Amino acid sequence: MTPWIDDARAALVTDLYQLTMVQAYWLEGLAAPATFDLFIRRLPPTRTYFLACGLDSVLRYLETVRFTDEALAYLATLPQFRDDFLAWLADFRFTGSVRAVAEGTPVFPNAPLLEVTAPLPEAQLVESYLINQISVQTMLASKAARVVRAAQGRTVADFGMRRMDGTDATIKGARAMYIAGVDATSNVEAGRVYGIPVTGTMAHSYIEAHEDEGAAFRAFASLYPGTTVLVDTYDTLRGVRRVIDLVQAEGLQIGALRLDSGDLSALAKGARALLDAAGLTAVKLLASSSLDEFAITNLLAGGAPLDGFGVGTRMGQSQDAPTIDTVYKLAAYAGRGRMKLATNKGTFPGRKQVVRRIDPDGTLAGDTVIRDGEDLESGEVDGTPLLREVMRDGQRTEAGRESLTAIRERAQTLLDRLPERLHQIGDEASIAPYPVAVSPALQAEADRVRAEIEARAEG
Repeated sequence: MTPWIDDARAALVTDLYQLTMVQAYWLEGLAAPATFDLFIRRLPPTRTYFLACGLDSVLRYLETVRFTDEALAYLATLPQFRDDFLAWLADFRFTGSVRAVAEGTPVFPNAPLLEVTAPLPEAQLVESYLINQISVQTMLASKAARVVRAAQGRTVADFGMRRMDGTDATIKGARAMYIAGVDATSNVEAGRVYGIPVTGTMAHSYIEAHEDEGAAFRAFASLYPGTTVLVDTYDTLRGVRRVIDLVQAEGLQIGALRLDSGDLSALAKGARALLDAAGLTAVKLLASSSLDEFAITNLLAGGAPLDGFGVGTRMGQSQDAPTIDTVYKLAAYAGRGRMKLATNKGTFPGRKQVVRRIDPDGTLAGDTVIRDGEDLESGEVDGTPLLREVMRDGQRTEAGRESLTAIRERAQTLLDRLPERLHQIGDEASIAPYPVAVSPALQAEADRVRAEIEARAEG
Protein backbone atom coordinates (compact mmCIF):
# COMPACT_ATOMS: atom_id res chain seq x y z
CA MET A 1 0.00 0.00 0.00
CA THR A 2 1.23 3.48 -0.85
CA PRO A 3 -0.53 5.85 1.57
CA TRP A 4 -1.38 9.47 0.93
CA ILE A 5 0.82 11.78 2.99
CA ASP A 6 -1.75 13.59 5.11
CA ASP A 7 -1.32 15.49 8.39
CA ALA A 8 -1.31 12.27 10.41
CA ARG A 9 1.62 10.82 8.44
CA ALA A 10 3.75 13.93 8.04
CA ALA A 11 5.97 13.43 11.11
CA LEU A 12 8.05 10.76 9.39
CA VAL A 13 8.46 12.84 6.24
CA THR A 14 11.91 13.79 7.42
CA ASP A 15 15.54 12.74 7.14
CA LEU A 16 16.74 10.12 9.59
CA TYR A 17 19.51 12.37 10.89
CA GLN A 18 16.94 14.84 12.20
CA LEU A 19 15.60 12.17 14.52
CA THR A 20 19.03 10.92 15.57
CA MET A 21 20.11 14.48 16.43
CA VAL A 22 16.90 15.14 18.31
CA GLN A 23 17.40 12.01 20.41
CA ALA A 24 20.97 13.10 21.14
CA TYR A 25 19.81 16.60 22.14
CA TRP A 26 17.17 15.09 24.38
CA LEU A 27 19.61 12.76 26.13
CA GLU A 28 22.15 15.57 26.62
CA GLY A 29 19.52 17.99 27.96
CA LEU A 30 20.06 20.47 25.11
CA ALA A 31 16.61 21.98 25.10
CA ALA A 32 17.18 25.73 25.44
CA PRO A 33 15.60 28.09 22.89
CA ALA A 34 17.20 27.94 19.45
CA THR A 35 16.71 30.11 16.38
CA PHE A 36 17.11 28.79 12.85
CA ASP A 37 17.12 30.87 9.65
CA LEU A 38 15.72 29.50 6.39
CA PHE A 39 17.13 31.29 3.35
CA ILE A 40 18.28 30.71 -0.24
CA ARG A 41 22.00 30.95 -0.91
CA ARG A 42 22.09 31.93 -4.57
CA LEU A 43 20.08 32.59 -7.72
CA PRO A 44 20.11 30.08 -10.58
CA PRO A 45 21.53 31.54 -13.82
CA THR A 46 18.05 32.13 -15.28
CA ARG A 47 16.54 33.86 -12.25
CA THR A 48 16.73 37.43 -11.00
CA TYR A 49 14.35 37.04 -8.05
CA PHE A 50 12.29 34.47 -6.17
CA LEU A 51 8.62 34.72 -5.21
CA ALA A 52 8.16 33.52 -1.61
CA CYS A 53 5.66 30.70 -1.31
CA GLY A 54 4.91 27.68 0.89
CA LEU A 55 4.38 29.36 4.25
CA ASP A 56 0.79 28.15 4.57
CA SER A 57 1.94 24.53 4.23
CA VAL A 58 4.69 25.09 6.80
CA LEU A 59 2.31 26.56 9.37
CA ARG A 60 -0.22 23.79 8.91
CA TYR A 61 2.51 21.21 9.44
CA LEU A 62 3.82 22.92 12.58
CA GLU A 63 0.32 23.11 14.05
CA THR A 64 -0.51 19.46 13.37
CA VAL A 65 2.73 17.44 13.43
CA ARG A 66 2.31 14.40 15.70
CA PHE A 67 3.88 10.96 16.03
CA THR A 68 1.10 8.40 15.68
CA ASP A 69 1.17 4.92 17.17
CA GLU A 70 1.94 3.60 13.69
CA ALA A 71 4.91 5.98 13.31
CA LEU A 72 6.28 5.11 16.74
CA ALA A 73 5.91 1.40 16.07
CA TYR A 74 8.01 1.77 12.94
CA LEU A 75 10.70 3.81 14.72
CA ALA A 76 10.83 1.10 17.39
CA THR A 77 12.03 -1.34 14.73
CA LEU A 78 15.09 0.83 14.01
CA PRO A 79 18.18 0.16 16.12
CA GLN A 80 18.99 3.81 16.79
CA PHE A 81 16.07 4.73 19.02
CA ARG A 82 15.52 4.14 22.74
CA ASP A 83 12.12 3.33 24.20
CA ASP A 84 12.20 6.33 26.55
CA PHE A 85 12.90 8.66 23.62
CA LEU A 86 10.00 7.19 21.65
CA ALA A 87 7.79 7.78 24.69
CA TRP A 88 8.89 11.44 24.59
CA LEU A 89 8.08 11.61 20.86
CA ALA A 90 4.57 10.34 21.59
CA ASP A 91 3.85 13.66 23.30
CA PHE A 92 5.70 15.82 20.76
CA ARG A 93 4.13 19.17 19.88
CA PHE A 94 5.67 22.20 18.21
CA THR A 95 5.48 25.03 20.75
CA GLY A 96 7.68 27.66 19.14
CA SER A 97 7.30 30.86 17.16
CA VAL A 98 7.83 31.66 13.50
CA ARG A 99 8.55 34.92 11.76
CA ALA A 100 8.39 34.94 7.98
CA VAL A 101 8.23 37.02 4.85
CA ALA A 102 4.64 37.09 3.59
CA GLU A 103 3.80 34.73 0.76
CA GLY A 104 3.70 36.49 -2.60
CA THR A 105 6.67 38.72 -1.75
CA PRO A 106 9.67 38.91 -4.11
CA VAL A 107 12.75 37.76 -2.19
CA PHE A 108 16.46 37.46 -2.82
CA PRO A 109 19.44 35.33 -1.75
CA ASN A 110 21.05 35.45 1.69
CA ALA A 111 18.13 37.16 3.43
CA PRO A 112 15.94 35.05 5.74
CA LEU A 113 12.58 34.01 4.34
CA LEU A 114 11.61 32.39 7.61
CA GLU A 115 12.89 32.23 11.18
CA VAL A 116 11.97 29.50 13.67
CA THR A 117 12.52 29.96 17.41
CA ALA A 118 11.72 26.99 19.66
CA PRO A 119 13.36 24.54 22.07
CA LEU A 120 16.29 23.07 20.15
CA PRO A 121 14.83 19.57 19.58
CA GLU A 122 11.59 21.03 18.17
CA ALA A 123 13.32 23.53 15.90
CA GLN A 124 15.69 20.83 14.61
CA LEU A 125 13.08 18.19 13.94
CA VAL A 126 11.09 20.29 11.46
CA GLU A 127 14.00 21.26 9.20
CA SER A 128 13.53 18.79 6.35
CA TYR A 129 9.83 19.39 5.90
CA LEU A 130 10.22 23.16 5.98
CA ILE A 131 12.99 23.18 3.39
CA ASN A 132 10.97 20.88 1.15
CA GLN A 133 7.78 22.94 1.22
CA ILE A 134 9.40 26.36 0.88
CA SER A 135 11.82 25.19 -1.83
CA VAL A 136 9.32 23.50 -4.12
CA GLN A 137 6.58 26.09 -3.85
CA THR A 138 8.93 29.07 -4.13
CA MET A 139 10.61 27.46 -7.14
CA LEU A 140 7.27 26.95 -8.92
CA ALA A 141 5.87 30.36 -8.02
CA SER A 142 9.04 32.03 -9.28
CA LYS A 143 8.90 30.16 -12.59
CA ALA A 144 5.20 30.87 -13.04
CA ALA A 145 5.69 34.58 -12.39
CA ARG A 146 8.10 34.73 -15.31
CA VAL A 147 5.70 32.84 -17.58
CA VAL A 148 2.85 35.17 -16.67
CA ARG A 149 5.03 38.20 -17.35
CA ALA A 150 6.05 36.84 -20.73
CA ALA A 151 2.38 36.36 -21.68
CA GLN A 152 1.82 40.14 -21.46
CA GLY A 153 -1.67 39.96 -20.03
CA ARG A 154 -2.87 36.95 -22.00
CA THR A 155 -4.44 33.99 -20.24
CA VAL A 156 -2.07 31.40 -18.75
CA ALA A 157 -3.31 28.00 -17.56
CA ASP A 158 -1.36 25.43 -15.55
CA PHE A 159 -1.29 22.13 -17.46
CA GLY A 160 1.67 20.71 -15.56
CA MET A 161 0.33 18.08 -13.18
CA ARG A 162 0.92 14.95 -15.28
CA ARG A 163 4.70 15.32 -15.22
CA MET A 164 5.23 17.03 -11.87
CA ASP A 165 7.09 15.29 -9.07
CA GLY A 166 4.32 13.65 -7.09
CA THR A 167 0.74 14.48 -6.28
CA ASP A 168 1.54 16.71 -3.30
CA ALA A 169 3.58 18.97 -5.58
CA THR A 170 0.82 19.15 -8.17
CA ILE A 171 -1.73 20.46 -5.69
CA LYS A 172 0.50 22.86 -3.76
CA GLY A 173 2.25 23.80 -6.99
CA ALA A 174 -1.05 24.82 -8.55
CA ARG A 175 -1.59 27.13 -5.58
CA ALA A 176 1.92 28.56 -5.92
CA MET A 177 1.43 29.20 -9.62
CA TYR A 178 -1.95 30.83 -8.99
CA ILE A 179 -0.32 33.16 -6.46
CA ALA A 180 2.19 34.07 -9.18
CA GLY A 181 -0.62 35.11 -11.53
CA VAL A 182 -1.55 31.97 -13.45
CA ASP A 183 -5.28 32.17 -14.24
CA ALA A 184 -6.42 28.57 -13.92
CA THR A 185 -5.30 24.97 -13.44
CA SER A 186 -6.21 21.65 -15.01
CA ASN A 187 -5.85 20.04 -11.55
CA VAL A 188 -9.34 19.39 -10.26
CA GLU A 189 -8.29 18.63 -6.68
CA ALA A 190 -6.35 21.90 -6.50
CA GLY A 191 -9.51 23.63 -7.65
CA ARG A 192 -11.52 21.95 -4.92
CA VAL A 193 -9.02 22.57 -2.12
CA TYR A 194 -8.04 26.15 -2.95
CA GLY A 195 -10.90 27.50 -5.05
CA ILE A 196 -8.63 28.02 -8.06
CA PRO A 197 -10.51 28.19 -11.41
CA VAL A 198 -10.19 24.89 -13.28
CA THR A 199 -9.89 24.58 -17.03
CA GLY A 200 -9.64 21.89 -19.70
CA THR A 201 -11.67 20.33 -22.48
CA MET A 202 -10.29 17.47 -24.58
CA ALA A 203 -7.20 15.51 -25.55
CA HIS A 204 -6.23 14.13 -28.95
CA SER A 205 -7.56 10.72 -27.95
CA TYR A 206 -11.10 12.13 -28.08
CA ILE A 207 -10.62 13.12 -31.71
CA GLU A 208 -8.97 9.81 -32.57
CA ALA A 209 -11.80 7.80 -30.99
CA HIS A 210 -14.26 9.17 -33.56
CA GLU A 211 -14.49 8.09 -37.15
CA ASP A 212 -13.66 11.55 -38.37
CA GLU A 213 -12.54 14.87 -36.95
CA GLY A 214 -15.75 16.69 -37.80
CA ALA A 215 -17.86 14.18 -35.88
CA ALA A 216 -15.68 14.70 -32.81
CA PHE A 217 -15.99 18.50 -33.03
CA ARG A 218 -19.75 18.26 -33.50
CA ALA A 219 -20.30 15.89 -30.56
CA PHE A 220 -18.11 17.79 -28.14
CA ALA A 221 -19.35 21.28 -29.00
CA SER A 222 -22.94 20.07 -28.81
CA LEU A 223 -22.33 18.80 -25.29
CA TYR A 224 -20.22 21.79 -24.21
CA PRO A 225 -21.29 24.93 -26.11
CA GLY A 226 -18.55 27.54 -26.33
CA THR A 227 -15.83 24.95 -25.73
CA THR A 228 -12.22 24.87 -26.87
CA VAL A 229 -11.33 22.20 -29.44
CA LEU A 230 -7.99 20.77 -30.51
CA VAL A 231 -7.41 21.22 -34.22
CA ASP A 232 -3.96 19.67 -34.72
CA THR A 233 -4.63 15.93 -34.40
CA TYR A 234 -4.23 15.35 -38.15
CA ASP A 235 -3.68 18.56 -40.14
CA THR A 236 -3.99 21.81 -38.23
CA LEU A 237 -5.28 24.20 -40.87
CA ARG A 238 -7.61 21.56 -42.29
CA GLY A 239 -8.95 21.18 -38.75
CA VAL A 240 -9.51 24.95 -38.58
CA ARG A 241 -11.43 24.88 -41.87
CA ARG A 242 -13.55 22.00 -40.59
CA VAL A 243 -14.47 24.03 -37.48
CA ILE A 244 -15.40 27.00 -39.69
CA ASP A 245 -17.63 24.80 -41.86
CA LEU A 246 -19.43 23.37 -38.83
CA VAL A 247 -19.97 26.77 -37.25
CA GLN A 248 -21.31 28.25 -40.48
CA ALA A 249 -23.41 25.25 -41.52
CA GLU A 250 -24.69 24.02 -38.18
CA GLY A 251 -24.27 26.95 -35.80
CA LEU A 252 -21.92 25.12 -33.45
CA GLN A 253 -20.67 27.33 -30.62
CA ILE A 254 -16.87 27.22 -30.47
CA GLY A 255 -15.07 29.51 -28.05
CA ALA A 256 -11.46 28.80 -28.93
CA LEU A 257 -9.11 26.59 -30.92
CA ARG A 258 -6.03 25.07 -29.31
CA LEU A 259 -2.80 24.50 -31.20
CA ASP A 260 -0.58 21.85 -29.64
CA SER A 261 2.08 20.95 -32.20
CA GLY A 262 4.09 22.18 -35.15
CA ASP A 263 5.23 25.72 -35.88
CA LEU A 264 2.91 27.46 -33.44
CA SER A 265 3.64 30.94 -34.77
CA ALA A 266 2.97 30.09 -38.42
CA LEU A 267 -0.06 27.99 -37.58
CA ALA A 268 -1.51 30.68 -35.34
CA LYS A 269 -1.16 33.25 -38.10
CA GLY A 270 -2.73 30.89 -40.62
CA ALA A 271 -5.58 29.95 -38.30
CA ARG A 272 -6.29 33.57 -37.41
CA ALA A 273 -6.43 34.54 -41.07
CA LEU A 274 -8.92 31.75 -41.82
CA LEU A 275 -11.11 32.57 -38.83
CA ASP A 276 -11.15 36.30 -39.54
CA ALA A 277 -11.94 35.77 -43.22
CA ALA A 278 -14.91 33.65 -42.16
CA GLY A 279 -16.12 36.37 -39.78
CA LEU A 280 -15.24 34.32 -36.69
CA THR A 281 -13.20 37.07 -35.05
CA ALA A 282 -14.52 36.18 -31.59
CA VAL A 283 -13.04 32.66 -31.68
CA LYS A 284 -9.81 32.74 -29.70
CA LEU A 285 -6.54 30.96 -30.36
CA LEU A 286 -4.74 29.15 -27.55
CA ALA A 287 -1.38 27.42 -27.68
CA SER A 288 0.25 24.63 -25.71
CA SER A 289 3.17 22.23 -26.38
CA SER A 290 6.50 22.65 -24.56
CA LEU A 291 5.88 26.28 -23.62
CA ASP A 292 7.71 28.39 -21.08
CA GLU A 293 8.59 32.06 -20.71
CA PHE A 294 11.28 31.82 -23.39
CA ALA A 295 9.00 30.21 -25.98
CA ILE A 296 6.13 32.58 -25.20
CA THR A 297 8.41 35.61 -25.47
CA ASN A 298 9.60 34.43 -28.89
CA LEU A 299 6.07 33.69 -30.11
CA LEU A 300 4.74 37.10 -29.18
CA ALA A 301 7.86 38.90 -30.45
CA GLY A 302 7.23 37.16 -33.79
CA GLY A 303 3.67 38.44 -33.95
CA ALA A 304 1.83 35.19 -33.20
CA PRO A 305 -1.84 36.20 -32.72
CA LEU A 306 -2.41 34.09 -29.62
CA ASP A 307 -4.90 34.82 -26.85
CA GLY A 308 -3.65 32.44 -24.19
CA PHE A 309 -1.33 29.63 -23.27
CA GLY A 310 -1.55 26.24 -21.60
CA VAL A 311 1.83 25.72 -19.94
CA GLY A 312 2.75 22.26 -18.71
CA THR A 313 5.98 20.41 -18.02
CA ARG A 314 8.42 23.27 -18.33
CA MET A 315 6.54 25.32 -15.75
CA GLY A 316 5.42 22.41 -13.57
CA GLN A 317 9.01 21.17 -13.33
CA SER A 318 10.62 24.64 -13.52
CA GLN A 319 12.68 22.91 -16.16
CA ASP A 320 15.46 25.47 -16.55
CA ALA A 321 15.95 25.81 -12.77
CA PRO A 322 14.40 22.76 -11.09
CA THR A 323 16.11 23.23 -7.71
CA ILE A 324 17.02 26.13 -5.46
CA ASP A 325 19.70 26.15 -2.79
CA THR A 326 17.52 26.52 0.30
CA VAL A 327 19.15 26.03 3.70
CA TYR A 328 18.06 26.04 7.35
CA LYS A 329 20.85 27.07 9.68
CA LEU A 330 21.24 27.51 13.42
CA ALA A 331 21.67 31.22 14.21
CA ALA A 332 21.33 31.26 18.01
CA TYR A 333 21.19 28.81 20.90
CA ALA A 334 20.83 29.38 24.62
CA GLY A 335 21.12 33.14 24.22
CA ARG A 336 24.31 33.12 22.12
CA GLY A 337 24.82 33.70 18.43
CA ARG A 338 25.91 30.66 16.41
CA MET A 339 27.36 30.62 12.90
CA LYS A 340 28.94 28.41 10.27
CA LEU A 341 32.38 29.42 8.98
CA ALA A 342 32.75 26.97 6.07
CA THR A 343 34.03 28.45 2.79
CA ASN A 344 31.19 29.72 0.57
CA LYS A 345 28.68 28.46 3.13
CA GLY A 346 29.16 30.86 6.00
CA THR A 347 26.21 32.26 7.94
CA PHE A 348 25.45 35.24 10.19
CA PRO A 349 24.64 34.80 13.89
CA GLY A 350 21.62 35.81 15.92
CA ARG A 351 18.02 36.73 15.26
CA LYS A 352 17.60 39.04 12.33
CA GLN A 353 15.21 41.25 10.43
CA VAL A 354 15.10 42.11 6.74
CA VAL A 355 14.24 45.69 5.85
CA ARG A 356 13.28 46.79 2.36
CA ARG A 357 13.89 50.21 0.86
CA ILE A 358 11.36 51.59 -1.59
CA ASP A 359 12.03 54.42 -4.03
CA PRO A 360 9.67 57.43 -4.12
CA ASP A 361 8.02 56.01 -7.27
CA GLY A 362 7.24 52.75 -5.44
CA THR A 363 10.00 50.66 -7.00
CA LEU A 364 11.67 48.14 -4.69
CA ALA A 365 15.19 49.51 -4.20
CA GLY A 366 17.12 47.08 -2.01
CA ASP A 367 17.17 44.99 1.17
CA THR A 368 19.33 45.07 4.27
CA VAL A 369 19.69 42.19 6.73
CA ILE A 370 20.02 43.62 10.23
CA ARG A 371 20.27 42.39 13.81
CA ASP A 372 16.83 41.97 15.28
CA GLY A 373 16.06 45.01 17.39
CA GLU A 374 18.33 47.44 15.54
CA ASP A 375 16.93 50.94 15.71
CA LEU A 376 15.43 51.67 12.29
CA GLU A 377 15.21 55.33 13.24
CA SER A 378 18.96 55.67 13.75
CA GLY A 379 19.58 56.52 10.13
CA GLU A 380 22.08 53.72 9.54
CA VAL A 381 19.32 51.41 8.28
CA ASP A 382 15.96 52.42 6.88
CA GLY A 383 13.10 50.55 5.27
CA THR A 384 10.07 48.38 5.91
CA PRO A 385 10.53 45.19 8.00
CA LEU A 386 9.62 42.04 6.04
CA LEU A 387 9.67 39.35 8.74
CA ARG A 388 6.32 39.17 10.53
CA GLU A 389 5.30 36.96 13.44
CA VAL A 390 3.05 34.34 11.86
CA MET A 391 3.11 31.76 14.69
CA ARG A 392 3.34 32.12 18.45
CA ASP A 393 3.38 29.25 20.98
CA GLY A 394 2.70 26.78 18.18
CA GLN A 395 -0.41 28.54 16.89
CA ARG A 396 -0.88 30.83 13.92
CA THR A 397 -1.26 34.52 14.48
CA GLU A 398 -3.60 36.61 12.37
CA ALA A 399 -0.70 37.37 10.01
CA GLY A 400 -0.43 33.63 9.38
CA ARG A 401 -4.05 33.28 8.26
CA GLU A 402 -4.09 35.25 5.01
CA SER A 403 -6.53 34.38 2.24
CA LEU A 404 -5.29 33.10 -1.10
CA THR A 405 -6.87 36.14 -2.75
CA ALA A 406 -4.90 38.55 -0.56
CA ILE A 407 -1.65 36.69 -1.22
CA ARG A 408 -2.24 36.66 -4.98
CA GLU A 409 -3.01 40.38 -4.98
CA ARG A 410 0.16 41.11 -3.01
CA ALA A 411 2.22 39.13 -5.51
CA GLN A 412 0.86 41.06 -8.47
CA THR A 413 1.38 44.41 -6.75
CA LEU A 414 4.94 43.69 -5.66
CA LEU A 415 6.03 42.02 -8.89
CA ASP A 416 4.93 45.16 -10.72
CA ARG A 417 7.13 47.18 -8.36
CA LEU A 418 10.31 45.24 -9.06
CA PRO A 419 12.94 47.11 -11.10
CA GLU A 420 12.06 46.50 -14.74
CA ARG A 421 15.45 44.96 -15.47
CA LEU A 422 14.59 42.01 -13.21
CA HIS A 423 11.72 41.04 -15.54
CA GLN A 424 13.99 40.60 -18.55
CA ILE A 425 13.68 37.19 -20.20
CA GLY A 426 17.02 36.00 -21.55
CA ASP A 427 20.64 36.67 -20.56
CA GLU A 428 19.62 37.06 -16.91
CA ALA A 429 23.20 36.53 -15.73
CA SER A 430 24.17 39.92 -17.18
CA ILE A 431 21.48 41.83 -15.29
CA ALA A 432 22.59 43.97 -12.35
CA PRO A 433 21.40 42.09 -9.26
CA TYR A 434 18.95 43.45 -6.75
CA PRO A 435 21.06 44.76 -3.84
CA VAL A 436 21.04 42.87 -0.55
CA ALA A 437 23.32 44.32 2.14
CA VAL A 438 24.27 43.45 5.71
CA SER A 439 24.05 46.17 8.36
CA PRO A 440 27.26 47.30 10.10
CA ALA A 441 25.90 46.06 13.42
CA LEU A 442 25.21 42.56 12.07
CA GLN A 443 28.64 42.42 10.44
CA ALA A 444 30.25 43.49 13.72
CA GLU A 445 28.37 40.76 15.59
CA ALA A 446 29.49 38.21 13.01
CA ASP A 447 33.11 39.32 13.43
CA ARG A 448 32.81 39.02 17.21
CA VAL A 449 31.30 35.52 17.12
CA ARG A 450 33.84 34.39 14.54
CA ALA A 451 36.67 35.57 16.80
CA GLU A 452 35.17 33.65 19.74
CA ILE A 453 34.89 30.46 17.68
CA GLU A 454 38.44 30.74 16.39
CA ALA A 455 39.78 31.46 19.88
CA ARG A 456 38.06 28.33 21.26
CA ALA A 457 39.42 26.28 18.36
CA GLU A 458 42.95 27.46 19.01
CA GLY A 459 42.65 26.90 22.75
